[in-house]
Amino acid sequence: MTSLVTGGTGFVGSAVVRRLLAAGESVRVLTRPTSDRRALAGLDVEVVTGDLTDRDSVRAAVRGTDTLFHVAADYRLWVPDPPTIYAANVEGSRNIILAAAEAGIDRIVYTSSVAVLGLHPDGRPADEETPSTASGMIGHYKRSKFLAEEAVMALVRDEKIPVRLVNPAAPVGPFDVKPTPTGRMILDAAAGRMPAYVDTGLNVVHVDDVAEGHLLALEKGVPGRRYILGAENLYLKEILRDIADLTGGRPPMVRLPHNLIMPVAYLSEGWARLTRGGEPRVTRDGVRMARKTMFFSADRARHELGFKPRPAREALVDAIDWFRQAGYLGTGQSGKGS
Repeated sequence: MTSLVTGGTGFVGSAVVRRLLAAGESVRVLTRPTSDRRALAGLDVEVVTGDLTDRDSVRAAVRGTDTLFHVAADYRLWVPDPPTIYAANVEGSRNIILAAAEAGIDRIVYTSSVAVLGLHPDGRPADEETPSTASGMIGHYKRSKFLAEEAVMALVRDEKIPVRLVNPAAPVGPFDVKPTPTGRMILDAAAGRMPAYVDTGLNVVHVDDVAEGHLLALEKGVPGRRYILGAENLYLKEILRDIADLTGGRPPMVRLPHNLIMPVAYLSEGWARLTRGGEPRVTRDGVRMARKTMFFSADRARHELGFKPRPAREALVDAIDWFRQAGYLGTGQSGKGS
């Protein structure tokens, strides 16, 4: 059998690719011509170039495959040209899933995100049924993923396309080449570049467990049903403390109010626009998101799929060690010895 993985050059997508190869599957990866392919280095995969917004290229990509893992997404918390992120995440998701259905593929997994789910004001872990609305989404990334998931659900409901949906939390681990926003936070903390923190919380999960969850959803999931792929709910202060412990550093002791960070975000975004230097390190949407405690429950995936994620600390160890070995960190900053 041959599986097509979109976003296979990315953090989660490449983990799905490695898990499929370990299971003995043949893998085809759809990627844009400009994508960074370092996460696929040394892997025996077929790479085809195309664009999710180009229907002809996605039809060509699905041809001759049996399974689709649609992992690709434009994941940016700051978007100077908002229509592009909606085109990739919403229109692109419809295009690839419709192309797969037209090709007779009925083994489909769509990678959504916990970003589309509602949150409890008191910080209790949310689940797949916690209500949310498009108007409650902070920023273009979350709003585009919300609308993309709605579009996928409509295809399940109206077109009877059997798509299983997974909602990863905050994945952490090796091969975070870009790195992701969470990976940048780990790098900054490991390098001693985070002298202070804000009150927020994340659900941290090993990226390889997220990949395993994709395969479990394919085999055991119910079409049109969400499955949160998460592990441990941790406050940012706890995450930074663990990183300091693993690297021999000192955890930040100063807690900054969110309203003190917002002016920095305005300046950071303004500088990025002025210099066209890429995504700013601090964004207004990121600060707004940090005001919320983003805790989630993966009980449904545990009970219905047999999902068994490892402790979050192991994910941090593997992330730090990979960053060090890949040259992102000095040799003295290691996650070993945990």
